[in-house]
Amino acid sequence: MLSKNILLMQELSQRLYFSTAEVAEILGIQVPSASVFCSRYVKKGLLVKLRNNYFTTAQKWQNITDQELCQIANILQVPSYISFMSALSYYEVTSQMQQGFVESAALKRTITYEAKGVIFKYYKLQKQYYGDFVKQGSLFIATKEKAFLDAIYLYSFGKYKIDLNSLNLGKLDQLKITKIIKRYPGKTRKIVRNLCKI
Repeated sequence: MLSKNILLMQELSQRLYFSTAEVAEILGIQVPSASVFCSRYVKKGLLVKLRNNYFTTAQKWQNITDQELCQIANILQVPSYISFMSALSYYEVTSQMQQGFVESAALKRTITYEAKGVIFKYYKLQKQYYGDFVKQGSLFIATKEKAFLDAIYLYSFGKYKIDLNSLNLGKLDQLKITKIIKRYPGKTRKIVRNLCKI
């Protein structure tokens, strides 16, 4: 059994993340037994719990990249996409570098998950404001203009903090912003127009 578990850990280390159902399938056991197995391995420090039923190996976690953290953020709450300062940092629109913190826009709920010092923060957006994201490889991320508008939208209602001085607004496409901003509330439009001089 020990050698089987070693082989399992080697296989799981090749994956960015996995579910208890996948562990059950690999080991040929029932999902409840796989859940117990994963809990034990979390306690032993061999697995990292990302959220209920989602894990990664401690070995993988030690060398995880920011891009991979963003990919994990995409699956911890579905649907969602990377946005706000996390996306603006990705596009180098802000001078603020976010370490161990990934922000996403979501449809279902505002919620935070914490895994070994990394915070995954989701902000719920109303359906009419959820969108304008792209798929880059296996990553769903807002366009830089939409990430900016997502941040300003919540900021305009006091639900988000943003260092406006850290933004390089010259990297944003003013025409895209002008087109998208039409569907936002007056409060948001006013701030955007003052900042972007449009």
